[in-house]
Amino acid sequence: MKDRSRIFIWSLYDFANTSFSIVVVTFVYAVYFKKTVAQNLPIGDLYWSISTSIAMFVTAFIAPILGAIADYSTGKKRFLLFFTLLCIFSTSMLYFVREGMILWGIILFVLGNIGFEAGLVFYDAFLPEITQPKNFGRVSGYGFAMGYLGSLATLAIIYPLISNELIKETFPVTSVFFLVFALPIFFFLKERRTIVERTDSYFRIGVQRVWSTISHLKNYKNLMFFLIAYFFYIEGVNTVIFFSGNYASTTLGFNSSELLIFFLTVQTTAIIGSILLGILADSIGQKKTIIISLIIWLITIVLAYFITDKNGFYIVGLLAGAAMGSSQSTSRSLMSKLTPQDRKTEFFGFYSFFGKSSAIVGPLVFGLISYITKSQRLAIISIGFFFLIGIWVLRKVKDDELPISQ
Repeated sequence: MKDRSRIFIWSLYDFANTSFSIVVVTFVYAVYFKKTVAQNLPIGDLYWSISTSIAMFVTAFIAPILGAIADYSTGKKRFLLFFTLLCIFSTSMLYFVREGMILWGIILFVLGNIGFEAGLVFYDAFLPEITQPKNFGRVSGYGFAMGYLGSLATLAIIYPLISNELIKETFPVTSVFFLVFALPIFFFLKERRTIVERTDSYFRIGVQRVWSTISHLKNYKNLMFFLIAYFFYIEGVNTVIFFSGNYASTTLGFNSSELLIFFLTVQTTAIIGSILLGILADSIGQKKTIIISLIIWLITIVLAYFITDKNGFYIVGLLAGAAMGSSQSTSRSLMSKLTPQDRKTEFFGFYSFFGKSSAIVGPLVFGLISYITKSQRLAIISIGFFFLIGIWVLRKVKDDELPISQ
């Protein structure tokens, strides 16, 4: 199979899984949970932040071990299938969540989010297998661009449902969309397999390999600087993703149709940001490109705090989309560049660990500040500090340094 075909099939999974991200995490279910399930009470933000934190905590804990197991057993595709089906099933079951069913609403969201986030560990680890290091930036950008195209396609499909206030019906539709476009990666993309003699259980092997990596972290100092920086700045990105819908709905009074238009705007600029800054990353380096995207994030946060009208918030959406697409795609390509080839899935497990464990803190901070002060505007300012710390640590990363296998 030619490189272009492999890249297209791989990126179709991005096209598929972002249907869950936009409908469940960011837009429809996020608002439905606050307004309907939690009966629009102020504590709804805190419930939502707890839900996201639980999901991210579980994913952060299991991701490095699963990644190590997949490296040893060359079983990325099997793990990816399991977590994909978990996400799809949980999403479809959200149809049955009604007003006041907070516990079930949390449980199903947590399971779906674990499936979505854990699956990304194995999906991301395919990147070094489908292209050369010199193309990591643009190929990662293509994947994220396809993901945002998937978001646009999903929003277009559910538009009639939202217009007719058929909110719950969007969840099974989303699960079908995810399933249909995820299938090609399992049928047509082959993973590189090597025969490895197994002397112990996969779990013990996974734990041993993770411990070995932790024990030798001093040999991966450059990678560790990047992961620490990533921990902080992706915390800000995740918090924006989790609460942008609730912020626009609660603070600015967006209705469902206005929210749909807003997120269409965000996804459109995210596509442009993913592609253009992905190409830029291959020219000037991933680190410089990430710093540019984080500066855009800081400007976005300041504008979101001061803007009080709906039209002005669309400008915030334009900037947020460009920053979101570029910061996520370029981070993935830099991780691929800094990661030793023979431990790629294990290290992508650590990449997931840092990203998901960071998302435990950010949403909780936002939810607590919002609940205590009764002001989402004060809560949104807290996000800026995560981006500032991320920029400061990222300055120490050498993105021209080749990884050393241990």
